[in-house]
Amino acid sequence: MTDPDAPALPGVLAEIAEVAGLAAALKLAAHHGGQTVYIPGHARPDHWLVILLGQEAADAVCRRYRTGNQQAGARVLIPLARLHGQRAAMAKALAEGRSARQAAAVSGLHERTAYRMRARNRQDDRQPGLFDGAGPDSVRITPKG
Repeated sequence: MTDPDAPALPGVLAEIAEVAGLAAALKLAAHHGGQTVYIPGHARPDHWLVILLGQEAADAVCRRYRTGNQQAGARVLIPLARLHGQRAAMAKALAEGRSARQAAAVSGLHERTAYRMRARNRQDDRQPGLFDGAGPDSVRITPKG
C-alpha cells in the first residue's frame, strides 16, 4: 500500500502508511501530529478515526495497534510530518529539472535545502568513493623474487 517514491516517514507514520496507505498516514499526521491518541481495538462508524480516515483504513490501523486480547487498543504518539509534503514537492520539482530557486518556491522550503537535496541525489561517476574497492581483497601484494 505504500508509495515507493515517497520520502521516508517517521516510525509510527511509516507503520500506518504500510497498513492503511500514505494518504491515511499523512491525514492522521495533519490532524493529530504531535499528539498522543488512543487507537481502539475496533473503531465504530462514529469514532473520530473512522470519520477521519474511512472505515477500511481505520480498521487497518486498529488491527496494527491491537494488544493483548484483541479488544484493547493502544495509546500512540503521532509524529509531526509537516515537512513530508514539502520535501516531496521539492524532490519532484528537482526531478523535473527545475532550478533550486524554482523548487524552493514550489515547496515552500529554503533554496539551500534544494541544493543539499540535489547534491544528495546526484551520482557522480567521475570519481570513485573513498572506500570503493578498498577492501582487503582489492589490493594484491606479490612478493618479488
